[in-house]
Amino acid sequence: MGPIGVLCLQGDFREHLAVLTKIGVPAVRIRKPQDLIGIAGLIIPGGESTVIDKLSQIYELSIPIKKLIGAGLPVFGTCAGLIMLAIDFTGGPADQENFGGLDVTVSRNAFGTQVDSFETELRFDGIDHAIHVAFIRAPIVKRAGAGVSVLATLDDGQIVAVRQGNLLGISFHPEVTGVTSVHEYFVEMCKTANFTAEK
Repeated sequence: MGPIGVLCLQGDFREHLAVLTKIGVPAVRIRKPQDLIGIAGLIIPGGESTVIDKLSQIYELSIPIKKLIGAGLPVFGTCAGLIMLAIDFTGGPADQENFGGLDVTVSRNAFGTQVDSFETELRFDGIDHAIHVAFIRAPIVKRAGAGVSVLATLDDGQIVAVRQGNLLGISFHPEVTGVTSVHEYFVEMCKTANFTAEK
């Protein structure tokens, strides 16, 4: 398996790189189109989705990433990364462009501001133990399409983790609380994906 790319334009990409290193998975920083060559998967970190959108266009990454998603590249979006994968979102600027691919509608900043952040234990379908994760100005999945599997919900039923084919989107930050099992889940997705990396 080739390395997993981490989009390193803005947000907490360093934490994702650290988790991949911790679990022994080769990682590459994605900052320009040629960095995408040969990757087996892509992580889009948390941060500001509006800034990620603008920078991905400035660095000419937006179109190549959209093409790779269409070709079946496994992609894992956390928090802002989930927003970037959603085909529809509420609460953001009308001119924001997403990478798309994930048939969900996401509500941005569903939990309010930074002071409304919290940590909790979650059950995650496909992981055999509860995981301790952080929600930081987190989005919520308000609608999941027919082909989307719900992997985790809060106690009140709000959807916070989804998967559709090779796309994985979560509202929370496992990389902040030292949890590696969600990244390990994504690595297994990359290993079993029917995707041939560009050379």
